[in-house]
Amino acid sequence: MARLNHFDLLALGFMTFALFLGAGNIIFPPIAGLQAGEHLLPAAIGFLITAVGLPLLTVVALARVGGGMPALTAPLGQTAGTALAVAVYLVIGPLFATPRAAVASFEIGISPFSGMSPLALSVYTSVFFLLVWALVLFPGRLIDMVGKLITPVLIVALILLGTAGLWLPAGPVAPPQGDYVAQPLLKGFLEGYLTMDALGALVFGIVIATAVRDRGVFERRLVTRYSVIAVLIAATALALVYLSLFYLGAGSHILAQGVSNGGELLTRYVQHTFGTPGLLLLSVVIVLACLTTAVGLMAACGEFFGELLGQPYRRVASVFVLLSLLISNAGLTQLIQFSIPVLMGLYPLAIMLVVLNLADGLWHVPERVFRPVMAVTCVFGAADGLNAAGIGQWVAQALTFLPAEGVAWQSLSAARDLATRFFQSLPLADVTMGWVLPAAITLVIAASADRLRDHPAADR
Repeated sequence: MARLNHFDLLALGFMTFALFLGAGNIIFPPIAGLQAGEHLLPAAIGFLITAVGLPLLTVVALARVGGGMPALTAPLGQTAGTALAVAVYLVIGPLFATPRAAVASFEIGISPFSGMSPLALSVYTSVFFLLVWALVLFPGRLIDMVGKLITPVLIVALILLGTAGLWLPAGPVAPPQGDYVAQPLLKGFLEGYLTMDALGALVFGIVIATAVRDRGVFERRLVTRYSVIAVLIAATALALVYLSLFYLGAGSHILAQGVSNGGELLTRYVQHTFGTPGLLLLSVVIVLACLTTAVGLMAACGEFFGELLGQPYRRVASVFVLLSLLISNAGLTQLIQFSIPVLMGLYPLAIMLVVLNLADGLWHVPERVFRPVMAVTCVFGAADGLNAAGIGQWVAQALTFLPAEGVAWQSLSAARDLATRFFQSLPLADVTMGWVLPAAITLVIAASADRLRDHPAADR
C-alpha cells in the first residue's frame, strides 16, 4: 500500500496553497484591516473562519465523499445539484473571480506606472486575456512551468511584505470604522466571503484528492487523511498571509486617503516602504500569479460547461475568456460591489452543503435532510443577497409608476412592507445573515423526522 512521505506532503500542501492564492487573497485583507483598526483581532478571526476554515472543511468533505461537486450535491437531485454547480462555476469563472484577477493585477501591478485611465485598463485586459486564451487552448507544459516558477517567488514576496507590515508599519493603528465598530467578528466573517475560496474549494477539492491518487494512494481513508494534511499546510500559510496583510492595512491609515479598495492600499504601502524597486517586483509577481489563476479558472469552467452542454472545450473556453474580458473593464471596485449580493446569496448554500456532508453519517436518508434545508437556505440566502443589493429601494421606485390609489399599488406595497418587516425581524438580518435561524430550525426538524422514520432497509 503506497504512502506519502514528508516531502510529498509538503509539496502537496504548497500545491494546494498555490491553488487558493489569487487576487482576492491579497487585496481584501489590507482594506479589512484598515477598516477594522483597533478591532483587528476579532475582525481577523471572523475573516479566517470563512476565508480559511470553510475552504478547509470543504476539501475535507470532498475527500470524504471521494468526488467533486456532483458527489456533494447528489442528495439534492440532478437538477438542483447542476443548478448549484453552474452558479458556482459562473461566479468563480467569467462573472467575477476571473475578471477580478485581471483587474486586480492591473491596479496593483500596472496602474502605478500607467495611471488608472479606462484606456490603459482596456489595453491591459485585452493583452491579459489574449495570453489567458492562448494558455487555455494550448497549455502544453507551459502552465506547469510558470506555476512552479511563480509560486515560490510569490511566497517569498509575501513573506517580505508580511514582515514589513509587522516591523515597518506606515503609522499607528487607527480606530475602527463602519460595521467594525460594533460587530467586528461578524463583519470580518462576511468579508471572508469576498475571497471566494470556499467556492473555489468546491472546484479545487477534487484536484487535491486526484493529486493524492496520482501518487499511488487509493485507500479512501488515506486519501482523506493526506488531503486534510495538505489543506492544513495551505490553511496555515494562508492564515499567516491574511494576518500579516490585516496588520499591514491596520497601520496604513495615513496612506488611505481616497483609497477605494485593497489593491490601491497595498500599492501605496509598497511604494511608501520600498519605493519603485518594490513596486516593480510586486508588479511582476502579481501579474503572473493572477495570470496563472485566471488560466486555471478558465480551464476548469471550459471543462465543466463543455461536458454539461456537449460542446467542444475550446469553443466554450473561448466564449468565457471573451466574456471575462468584457466584464473586467467595469473596474475592480465595481466588480466587488456587484459580487457582494451574489456572494451573500450563494455562500450560505456552500456553508450548509459542507455542513450536511460532514455530518452525513447522522442521516438515514440524506435526501430527507439535504433538500428541505438547502431549499430554505436558498430562499433566505437569496433574500439576504437581494437586501445587500438594495432591492427594496428598487421596488419602491418601481411602485411610483403605478397610480397611488390603485389596487395594484396598494397590494404590491403591502406585500413589500410585510416581506420587509418579516426578513428584518430575523436575528442577524442586519448583517445579511438572516438565513442562519431558518436554516438551523429546518435542519433540526428535518433531522428529527429522518431519525424518527424507519431506516430505508426496513422499508425494503
